Amino acid sequence: MELRVTILCENSVIVPFSVIGEHGFSAFVETPSGNFLFDTGQGKGLLNNSMVLKKDLKSVKWLYISHGHYDHTLGIPMLLLEKSPIDVYAHPDIFVDRFWIKEGTPPKFIGIPYKESYLKSLGANFKYIKDFTEIERGIYSSGEVPMVTDFENIDANMKVLRDGSFYQDKLNDDFSMAIDTSKGLVIILGCAHAGIINIINHFIQKTGKDKIYAVLGGTHLGFADPKQMNATLEIIKNYKIEKVGASHCTGLANSATLFNHLKDKFFFASVGQVLEV
Repeated sequence: MELRVTILCENSVIVPFSVIGEHGFSAFVETPSGNFLFDTGQGKGLLNNSMVLKKDLKSVKWLYISHGHYDHTLGIPMLLLEKSPIDVYAHPDIFVDRFWIKEGTPPKFIGIPYKESYLKSLGANFKYIKDFTEIERGIYSSGEVPMVTDFENIDANMKVLRDGSFYQDKLNDDFSMAIDTSKGLVIILGCAHAGIINIINHFIQKTGKDKIYAVLGGTHLGFADPKQMNATLEIIKNYKIEKVGASHCTGLANSATLFNHLKDKFFFASVGQVLEV
């Protein structure tokens, strides 16, 4: 076994007994050099699902945070109940005040409600990074991903609050991860706010590796129009990606679109799903 990724938190479940679904994402990642956790979901299912799926959170060496939204970070204190102290890799912007603003409704806070000092007091040792980084041998953090494609954009409803005013959230902290395997790169996405194709191209450029075995996680294609979906599918086909696991913010309609085009290359990365290389 070179790599095993088990989905611990996600909107839906594939295991019929005892696991909990929630809006969010978390994956337990096992490698020959040790285990780590990618995101923590909302904290409602992390402890329960890790026990049911027999994934020992005490074995986790470090935590990786894809971005500072509640549905990927509210479980951090739950993890720290099981493993503390622990290194936490993240962008320094994860604690900015974030809101979802839609016309006709009050602003909805969607950031991390915990203070950095509170999480540090529980044992979180934040290791802030902005650039592409090899965290361990063959395990790469994307760092900030350039927005290059003409069909992928940050959601206009996402805002940051600064000095009493709301501004477009550029989500510079949107991180993804690539793990090098003998079959090619396995890319894990949190929400892919930077765009799934931007992220894939970024990893190809930074690693010098153009073989992508699998991409799984939140694709943010739930908000994609037909132009973006068609362009995304064409590039996935051209890159000969062998497995695409849709999670969280992909949306049911566009998950169906992915399945109809990718057939047996597609799978739902729901709670209990395992990708093994």
